[in-house]
Amino acid sequence: MKYDLYKDELLNICRTASVPELEDLCEQIRGFLVEKVSKTGGHLASNLGIVELTVALMRVFDSPRDKIVYDVGHQTYVHKILTGRAAGFDNLRQYKGMSGFPKSRESEHDAYDTGHSSTSVSAALGMAIARDLAGDDYNVTAVIGDGSFTNGIVYEALNNIGSAQTNLNIILNDNGMSISRNVGALSKYLNRIRSSRKYDETKASVKSALNNVPVVGGAISRKLRNSKEKLKYSMLGDEGHLIEDLGIKYFGPVDGYDIQQMADIIKAAAEYNGPTLIHVLTTKGKGYEWSQKYPRKFHGISSFDPKTGEILSKGGGPSYSKIFGSKLTELADKDDKIVAVAAAMGTATGLMPFYEAHTERYFDVGIAEEHAVVFAAGLAKAGFKPVVAIYSTFLQRSFDYLLEDVALQDLHVVFAVDRAGLVGADGETHHGQFDLSYLGMIPGMTVLAPADGKQLEEMLEFAVNMNGPVAVRYPRGSADAEHLRIRSFKGTNNLVREGKDVTVLAAGAMLDEALEAAEMLAADGISAAVVNVAVVKPLDSSWSDINTALAVTLEDNVISGGFGQSFTAAFKDCGYDIINIAIPDRFIEHGDIPSLRRECGIDARSVAERIREYFERKA
Repeated sequence: MKYDLYKDELLNICRTASVPELEDLCEQIRGFLVEKVSKTGGHLASNLGIVELTVALMRVFDSPRDKIVYDVGHQTYVHKILTGRAAGFDNLRQYKGMSGFPKSRESEHDAYDTGHSSTSVSAALGMAIARDLAGDDYNVTAVIGDGSFTNGIVYEALNNIGSAQTNLNIILNDNGMSISRNVGALSKYLNRIRSSRKYDETKASVKSALNNVPVVGGAISRKLRNSKEKLKYSMLGDEGHLIEDLGIKYFGPVDGYDIQQMADIIKAAAEYNGPTLIHVLTTKGKGYEWSQKYPRKFHGISSFDPKTGEILSKGGGPSYSKIFGSKLTELADKDDKIVAVAAAMGTATGLMPFYEAHTERYFDVGIAEEHAVVFAAGLAKAGFKPVVAIYSTFLQRSFDYLLEDVALQDLHVVFAVDRAGLVGADGETHHGQFDLSYLGMIPGMTVLAPADGKQLEEMLEFAVNMNGPVAVRYPRGSADAEHLRIRSFKGTNNLVREGKDVTVLAAGAMLDEALEAAEMLAADGISAAVVNVAVVKPLDSSWSDINTALAVTLEDNVISGGFGQSFTAAFKDCGYDIINIAIPDRFIEHGDIPSLRRECGIDARSVAERIREYFERKA
């Protein structure tokens, strides 16, 4: 049966159509996703894997009255299609377009805004308790992936759920992957359960056979039902104990592509008096040849050819992440004390060359950024040189451990802070717009910011050979730039353009915008000096001697507590005026980097205009 995904009332279809009709709908949704994401880019593999599960959820539950909280949220494209937002996929993740994550301001069907992993169970529990306190009776469900189960907050929530004993459904979407393939004992635990399908198959065949025995068959079947938990544990060993010992009813494992089976079990779980966990087995990238073959590549992908799976936009040269990984591998070849730590994103942060060359010194701890930081502190305490590669937005989760476990002991841990600044299409939850603020406030922390790939290589070598905690923060994307005239990095900042009217101090990758702004100002007769601020912290004492009338700080960090405010506090009495140009004190939506910088007023034209206005007022 053919459906119009733009016009048909898909929620009603999910509730009333036959299973074969829903299977047709699922295949059409898959084709729609491949077509649209191939043009806009986005999170494809995770969404292809969860189509039938999302349909089954909508078959049982009454959204938006019933609340469904999707962990991380990058797998909600199917949810958005079913809730009337198919038209939004033409501008998915583009400037002023539809978000790639759940946004309650976008639709009442998005019960909770997510973007970082492992928060759904805690949030869903809070909503369930609120429902109970208000005397209401809707269902609350958390949909969480097996990769997210490596984060400790999940177990804090499960512990609380077991004692609260409220009605709450947890769907464990188990595809064996997060972004990188899952690691650790918990992953092995789930693998054992995946391989235990024989229990369900045996149980079903025994029940069917007994029910066909005249007179006594049904009675025997009912008697055996009372012993099914003993049967389960005898066949599965310890599997199943972990969840049920916490007081949560376990269902599964369930075939994630059998809509009827999933709907039946979801309905049974919703009617159960107490918390439940349904373990659903899916395949990342399901139904599209290239994403199923390369699920890591198609987790988050730019525009691609749907026929060949090849990426269309190649970018402008090697990325900061790639340069970081290659350089760290080179340094580790010469120094056997260097170790690398990743948090489920070794490939994304460029660490695969390191893993291949130094497997025994590479540690992927899963989605457990807090543990990654403390683990690195232990390595440093014992004399090694850990380099922790984590996105800026995810390192936020580890702030207390940066402070208490690393900085307080003055341990030499190097933090490779990837995706600093504005990252583009992933939006508010993923912008690295706070790291200069939260790293800058930590005593003893050195913060470095390269302007291009060459400087990143030099900084990394400098960082692994210094003492104490150090963060090297760099943006997403190409590391090519016009900065070959920058002198080699030796731990200091560089004056890259002379000027007599204004000094622009550009932190890290903002150097391009500053140099372009200086050219614009020159056309108006304003002479601008430009400083490559490679060392953001500690502040450069020589800046007290700036000899222009105006000093302007420029950074791709939120203005509150950032480089500019630190600069102003230190040098406000040095005889020159100061303007801080930074990301406004608010969350920034998704979009392309040039558009977002322009909106935030940190692009070259906006910088030049701010400086021009200053001199016009002075005149």
